[in-house]
Amino acid sequence: MNSAVRRDLTVGEAVETETPRVAAETTVLVIDDDPAVSTMLALLGREHGFTVQTAGDGEEGLRLAQQSDADLIVLDLNLPRLTGLDVCRRLRAAGVEVPIVMISASHDTVDVVVGLEIGADDYVGKPFEMRELAARITAQLRRQRRGTAQVRPGRLKFPGLIIDFGRHEVLRDGDGVSLTPTEFNLLALLAARAGRVVSRSDMIQQVWGQGAELDARSVDAHVYRLRRKIEPPGEHPTYVHAVPGVGYRFEYRPPGCFTSEAATA
Repeated sequence: MNSAVRRDLTVGEAVETETPRVAAETTVLVIDDDPAVSTMLALLGREHGFTVQTAGDGEEGLRLAQQSDADLIVLDLNLPRLTGLDVCRRLRAAGVEVPIVMISASHDTVDVVVGLEIGADDYVGKPFEMRELAARITAQLRRQRRGTAQVRPGRLKFPGLIIDFGRHEVLRDGDGVSLTPTEFNLLALLAARAGRVVSRSDMIQQVWGQGAELDARSVDAHVYRLRRKIEPPGEHPTYVHAVPGVGYRFEYRPPGCFTSEAATA
């Protein structure tokens, strides 16, 4: 790895560290109205080997995100003209599925959970050290590129649901399901361990990596969004079932067949 200087955003103190680099021709779109953040991330991009595009408000960011081929979006929640939550919601509704890392000075848990529910992949609270944000960005980019490397290549078939790891594709009743990289990796993890309980802590470590600032509610928000996309209509889940106080189990249960465990999901 190359040695590079990274700076603490809040202190401005240079620290000599080893910097992991991402694949060439990688573009990160930064949507933030704070020029200091955009400037530091542009410097960070040169150190890590990716190009940075910037937008200073929500409307500009939404336009660039829809027109460009960005590989990842860093999105501030508190933006002028259009909030970060609105930008995220519109991007996901338009089928833009690149990873989104939220940043915000607000530590309101509700904002964080809502952001994750509508499709963001990770969250970093301000103030933060640039090395932390760098780690989140590079982790998301590596995870996106390798897909589900921890799962053997091939396909998993369940009644009404096919997960194709080679194509990074999910079919429900023959129709393609649009999943974010995080949602696909969550589904792949659970389906690869079908019939076994996967704890929330294990899900965080396997999908987001060690040190991720996610709690149980954040994991539940991602699972909720995944369920909305893959579960058939009905009162009770067919594939992803909650195990209260522990985590989730992937197990096919025909509609109308549920246990007390499933009823609490």
